[in-house]
Amino acid sequence: MLKILHLAPQNYAGVPYSFYKMHNACGDYSRIITYHKNQLEFSEDICLELPLPNFSLAKLWRRKKVSSRETNLTESAPFFRPKNAIEKFYFDFSDFQRRNKIFGIINEYKLDEFEIIHYDAGLDFFRNASQAKKWKKEGKKIVCCYYGSDLRVRGIIKELDEISDLNITSEYDHLKLKKDLHYLFYPYDASELPQKSNRGNEFVTIIHSPTNRKYKGTELIISVIEKIKKEKKINFLLIENMKRSELLKIKSRCDISIDQVGGTMGGTGYGKAGLETLAMGIPTITNMTRDYEIWLPENPFVVANNADELYKKLNELIEDKSLREDIGMKGKLWVEKYHGYKQVDKKLKELYKLKNII
Repeated sequence: MLKILHLAPQNYAGVPYSFYKMHNACGDYSRIITYHKNQLEFSEDICLELPLPNFSLAKLWRRKKVSSRETNLTESAPFFRPKNAIEKFYFDFSDFQRRNKIFGIINEYKLDEFEIIHYDAGLDFFRNASQAKKWKKEGKKIVCCYYGSDLRVRGIIKELDEISDLNITSEYDHLKLKKDLHYLFYPYDASELPQKSNRGNEFVTIIHSPTNRKYKGTELIISVIEKIKKEKKINFLLIENMKRSELLKIKSRCDISIDQVGGTMGGTGYGKAGLETLAMGIPTITNMTRDYEIWLPENPFVVANNADELYKKLNELIEDKSLREDIGMKGKLWVEKYHGYKQVDKKLKELYKLKNII
């Protein structure tokens, strides 16, 4: 039995928590500690509830950094550096403030006894990776798992990268941003989902539930939907800022889902939202580069990369119930085949062995 600890800034879309659940379900022992509470109320194991600056100036600063990376994307992810003396002071002061709480948690939950430490989003308790360095010296194995804006916007924490034994990602575009990454489908247990039940829909119901409109291309999606509404009767649901449990119930009554089309900085492909609708047997539309579309084994998604393609694919699905059912069933089976706990755990153990972690 392996002892595997996950550390994550937040439980992003429930993905870090799914790894923790997978480890325990497959016979290992795992805990996950999140630094900040997820506002969408995804499940937590141990949450430190450290303060996250949400005042106007902090939000403006984060948007500015995203915008800067948006126009300066390169072939490889940059190393993180504070942008100026004020940002450096903030991180140094934040690390100092949390020291006692962190050391207390380490003692309370006996974190020194874990053998493998997963840094989800590639971030230690402290920005200078001091705790990770300490554990490395004690013989712990270090794994960094990257999810999204950690590489695209923030960049790599050099101190942590230098001691990492294994770097993994579930984002295809990351493979170009960091050359030593290994791709791993993230684990997903579809048994948590409500049963699909859309028989009572008067019209074909389409759902789009973005966490960030800019990343997901929401304005483009709305423009295509408005065009289709002028031609045929459909029901379109744009759902934002809703508790996940309530959102899943609404999704289960839908006929078609649009994950993302033409967004910026959100990567291409799919995330947890797209996986959920696939697992419910709902045809799911997303954007993909041609390379990604070919690379993804048995690709179950309906691919649309621009407004014209979205208009065409939506019309095909709206008009053909049998097509929706066929695509939906294939998607449901695909999720279990590639994202099921046993399959992902097996692949992760192979990577552990490849890197002499076990």
